Amino acid sequence: MAKLTLTTFVSLDGVMQAPGGPDEDPTGGFAYGGWLAPFADEDMGAFMNEVFDRSGAYLLGRRTYDIFSSYWPQVTDPLDPIASRLNTLPKHVVSTTLTDPEWENTTVVPGDVPAGVARLKEETAEGELQIHGSGVLAQSLMPHGLIDEVNLLVHPVYLGSGRRLFPEGGQPTAFELTDLRTTGSGIAIHTYRPAGRARFGTVGEG
Repeated sequence: MAKLTLTTFVSLDGVMQAPGGPDEDPTGGFAYGGWLAPFADEDMGAFMNEVFDRSGAYLLGRRTYDIFSSYWPQVTDPLDPIASRLNTLPKHVVSTTLTDPEWENTTVVPGDVPAGVARLKEETAEGELQIHGSGVLAQSLMPHGLIDEVNLLVHPVYLGSGRRLFPEGGQPTAFELTDLRTTGSGIAIHTYRPAGRARFGTVGEG
């Protein structure tokens, strides 16, 4: 069974909306798209290459799929460490409206998404099944315990508004930190594994 991993960029206040550009996702009047750009550096790029090196297939929400499919098929350099994988490995997009995806090796996950994702984990024989971005999809899978590892790239910027990865009302969950590194521009990269429900107590009491 493949490990399902989530890799996402977030601000200090947990916003994950539209990191890549001003027009990426203006939903809700979000005016701060492209907040990642000032911090993108070689260290971040090296980490992302490591992540894609471990990929065996991709699971994407519809918005992220549309963003990726409009860009990555145009990158035809076979030595590009990201494009070479995204353009050839299996891609699964969760959508109720997409019926005939044009990006090569793409299938649609309809209907019961948690059941479909559990099946994809079983069917992915090599490498990780990876989610990139796709916040709505990630939020829908978290209550079902389907995400095995989370890579959070925390950027040193406060935005004050925007869609957050962890919404209000979610199930309190503990995580185990398995890796931590920083980049030259100040991005803190945390890798976590879910560790069951959050526990509570009083500091100083046994």
